[in-house]
Amino acid sequence: MVLYSALALLLQEDPASAPPIASDTSALAEMIHNSGPVAFTVLVVLLLASIFSWTIMFSKWSSFRKAAMQGQRFIRAFRKSSRLSELATVADQFKPSPLVSVFNEIHDEYQRQTGGRGLPRNPVALERAAQTASSEALTAMESRMTWLATIAAIAPFIGLFGTVMGIIDAFHGLGTAGAATLRAVAPGISEALITTAAGLVVAIPAVVGYNQLTARLREFGARMDDFGRELLNAIENAAMLAPTAPPAADESRRRTF
Repeated sequence: MVLYSALALLLQEDPASAPPIASDTSALAEMIHNSGPVAFTVLVVLLLASIFSWTIMFSKWSSFRKAAMQGQRFIRAFRKSSRLSELATVADQFKPSPLVSVFNEIHDEYQRQTGGRGLPRNPVALERAAQTASSEALTAMESRMTWLATIAAIAPFIGLFGTVMGIIDAFHGLGTAGAATLRAVAPGISEALITTAAGLVVAIPAVVGYNQLTARLREFGARMDDFGRELLNAIENAAMLAPTAPPAADESRRRTF
């Protein structure tokens, strides 16, 4: 009975002064409009963080889709091509794909070693070139991903800060009013709830987007590794099937020339 009496005293309101019941949309807009400076600042920061995170996610999804499409086209052109030199001349057409960087690095290293003919003198250098190109391509594709992870991590804490400040305002209003009424604590409680919800609304999409984009990056890394091995095998097979070297006299005359 004592507990029920305390709750009734806390929720006691003057029926004549009670505001009319509003819709959910108008109530939310009214809560935002009546928010204090701290809660309003928190909401603005979360809004900017949300816009920035969605911009990153949309740009990454668009660039990854283009890279995947160009990568498939490049793989088809690579497997149909009979000579690597022919593919090297048109590789820039598939530039959004990270596979082009791997191909260019391996092809350039092979040209430096053999001049484009014969078995490579140092196959390990070709493998290192492929790994370097793959690492650089992934680093470029991961740009601004740290911002997305940061927003996903700190957005709930920013909302929690607004929650704490709203609770403080609620208790301050309770002490100022001198009576345990709903009107005294409602503004602070509404600020606390809306900032908490805003923090979750910003953080949840950022977490989902970061995980999805990270999975796509792992797929691109695996495809670049597979393509590097396939390209090295193609170079070795083409070198083994190449015609024999010209006679020694011609080779000596070419070097002395």
